[in-house]
Amino acid sequence: MKDMQEAALTSTLLADAGARHLRAAIKPLRAGWSVRGRALTVSVPAGDNLAIHAALAIAQPGDVLVVDAQGYAERAVMGGIMCAQAAACGIAGVVIDGAMRDAAELRQGAMPVFAAAVSPAGPFKAGGGSVNRPIQCGGVRVEPGDWILGDDDGLVVVAPQELESMVTAALAKAQAEARRMAAIARGELRPAWLDDALAQATIDIGPARPASA
Repeated sequence: MKDMQEAALTSTLLADAGARHLRAAIKPLRAGWSVRGRALTVSVPAGDNLAIHAALAIAQPGDVLVVDAQGYAERAVMGGIMCAQAAACGIAGVVIDGAMRDAAELRQGAMPVFAAAVSPAGPFKAGGGSVNRPIQCGGVRVEPGDWILGDDDGLVVVAPQELESMVTAALAKAQAEARRMAAIARGELRPAWLDDALAQATIDIGPARPASA
């Protein structure tokens, strides 16, 4: 069985397979970025980043730093310097349910950064929060070591014990989508399931337009 690192998976395939998805506001700062790896979880009070510094001190190569910053958008909790440190530690990517800064600089880098907002204001360092504990990020529970996958469509979370079944279901969905695309290319424009679905639905559909002469 292919694991999350090896399989040709997208966030949409995994979401369709049942993976938890973070709220839609958390997006990559640069189009085309993707990230996958195991979660190093952090929770910080709004506008504070001391716990993130503590997390960077124990980060392992391949970790994805996942930060519950309370969705606070008015003070960035990370920027160019901390992201450079994260990249040097081998972190695979950063996910912030809150604000980043130095956006133009970060877009020039290689490490994927996902955030809900961008703000020029810097953080406090009063402390509080947690590292390597369960958190709520983007509206979903994230446990330390959960698999994180993100791309242009957003981010999903898969627990290690769900990985095999989730990857199998996602790959089956990918094969079904490939068959449908091939059918469209052959001119089969009406999905086979559509008539049955419409028969059970309550959709008010008006009369068809007459065909053009």
